[in-house]
Formats: sequence, C-alpha cells, structure tokens
Amino acid sequence: MNLPFKYGKIIDDDFFVNRTREIEFLKRNITSKINLTLISPRRWGKSSLVSKIARSMAKDEKKIKFCFIDLYNVRNEEEFYNYFATEILKASYSKWDERVENAKLFFKQIIPKFSFGLDPNQEFSLSFDWENISKNQQEILDLPEVISKTKNIQLVICLDEFQNLSFFDDPLSFQKKARASWQKHQNCSYILYGSKRHMMTELFENKSMPFYKFGEVILLSKIETNHWQEYIIEKFKSTKKKISKELAEFLTEKVENHSYFVQQLANAVWLEVNKTCTKEDIENGLAKLLLQYELFFSREVDGLSNLQLNLLKALAADEKELSSKKTIKKYNLSSSASVNRSKEALVQKEIIDVFEKKTEFIDPIFKIWINNTYNKRI
Repeated sequence: MNLPFKYGKIIDDDFFVNRTREIEFLKRNITSKINLTLISPRRWGKSSLVSKIARSMAKDEKKIKFCFIDLYNVRNEEEFYNYFATEILKASYSKWDERVENAKLFFKQIIPKFSFGLDPNQEFSLSFDWENISKNQQEILDLPEVISKTKNIQLVICLDEFQNLSFFDDPLSFQKKARASWQKHQNCSYILYGSKRHMMTELFENKSMPFYKFGEVILLSKIETNHWQEYIIEKFKSTKKKISKELAEFLTEKVENHSYFVQQLANAVWLEVNKTCTKEDIENGLAKLLLQYELFFSREVDGLSNLQLNLLKALAADEKELSSKKTIKKYNLSSSASVNRSKEALVQKEIIDVFEKKTEFIDPIFKIWINNTYNKRI
C-alpha cells in the first residue's frame, strides 16, 4: 500500500490542502499580468502552490504558459543567462528545431551555442560567450517579453530560490539590470519566491533594493487546523484506518500547523496505527521521528555558542519576553544585546525565523527535541 501522505517534494492535487483563498488571489493577479512575490518560511508549500496554480490554469487558459526556473544551483550571472534562456525557449517551443530557429531569430547581438542529448526535445540547452553576453545581456533579459509578443501568449516566469541572486559577484548590479528590464514587460509576468525568508524579505521589502515594490507581495500564512483535520481524517479513511477529529487536531498542533511536518508526522503516525489511531500512536510516531533526527540535531547544537543554545531553550519553552530580566537570568542569556545578536545568528543559520513579529523554530521537531533534551532540566 502506498503511503497516504507526501512531503519533501512538489506535491500533486491529491496531497494538496486548502489554500483556496490564496489560489484565487494569485490566479486573478496572474491573469492581469501583475508580478508576484511569495514570502514565507521554508517548507510552507510555496513551490507546490505555484505548481498547482500552473496545472489548473493550463486547462482553462490556453494562452498562458508557465516557465519554471529553479535557481538553487545558479551562483553567477553567466550561469543565470544560460539557464534562463534555455528554460524560456523550452517552455515556449516543444520541438528542438523550433527552439534553434527562434533563438537565432531573437538573438541579434549575441550568438547562442546549442547542446543536445539523445532526445533533443528533452536534452536541450543554450550557452553564450561571456564577453558577448556581458555587453548584450538585455536580449536575454527581454526574451520572455519578446516571445510573449511574437506568439501572442503570456509567459509566466516562475523563479524559485530567487534569493540566490544575492550570491552573484555583483548582486546589486545584476538586480538593477533585471529590474530595469522586467518592469517594462507588458505581455509576460513574473512570480518570484524562495526558501530563505529573511533574504527574500531583504530583497523585496528593503526600500534601497532594486526589487522593492516590483509587484504584489504575498505573505503566506499557515494552513488552519480545521483544514488539516479534514485532510488527515480522509487520508486515514482512504486506507481503511481511522483517526478522530480531536487526535487529528492534536497531531497538527504538535508540529504547529507547519505543512511539511504535519505531513511527515501524519505519515509516521499512520505507520503506527493498526485500525484506529490512539494518542499513544501519535507519541510513538513522534518518538521515531525524534530518534531519526537525533544525530542531525546533536550536530546542529554542537555548532552553536552557549548563548545561542540558551536562547533556543527559551524559545522552545515559549518564553515571550526574551529580553526581560527574568528570562535573561533564568536562561543565562547575558544581556538584551546578547539576545539580539544570538537571535540574528540563529536566523542566519536558518534555525529560527522571525515572521509577522513572531520568532519561531523553522523545524518544529527540533523545538520538541530541544525541550526534551534540555528544558526538562530547568
């Protein structure tokens, strides 16, 4: 029997939970050619959300074409231009000969080089001479608009891990060039999103950055408990197992409604259940996840200073006033200035996140492990 819950990859419709309001809002903006930025902590389902919208709109909007570009492994401008041009041509033309013919037509100042594999329609890529591109990058940046105009379609360019632009040798210069081009485009649109929320926030909410006010910014919130309850109950039922509404709620809130971890814990619990889920099954499923990640969490802690670990203990215990004299004394946090420095360091290490003025663990399982390992001693 296949496992009824999915996590760690782009999920299809059978594993998608709610987001009805966000989907309708995003669809309206896409249809209106408004640029979009999605910001949320890691593993909240941004990529799955955009993918679901693309699948849905492909059925009803024949003139809207989505192009997915994952910048995870792109670390410099040259790689960006090669990959950007390749993926846009692949999304716009299904046959390799059309891609070659049109690339030659669209690029007037730069000469593309073509590479093919055994299946040229699938294994196709473009590259350019760097000296040539560095003087004429405008042709590549404007490619989505040129193709949209030529084919009378709307290309929607979905750039995942967008914060990786910050790793380029001169990131500000590149962002200025990209913004200058993309803000003039009328026939295509852009959806920009990434997994490092603090870096994305800096790119789009800092007034001094080129992409400030580039488009509509959407801050994704957590999926409400009642939607998770319905989903978990139905998944158990589809495999001839049962879980009560109360226990589905208990499971969801145990990992603080975090999409990835609700699915992961639900899967671990499902494996424990024979016919009807009990609270003990949930605790056993969670215990196995904690054991599974024990070595990883221990190594994470080994890389922290005493002050950073002490701050995690306070956060895991749900202390609200981290800079208060009482909390500083109880957790040996030294001073309010030390609290702020440690918090910033933990954000940079992607252990915690500050979202909507609330500081949270990115991994709620790690929070439980910190509590079990350290806070029982306090």
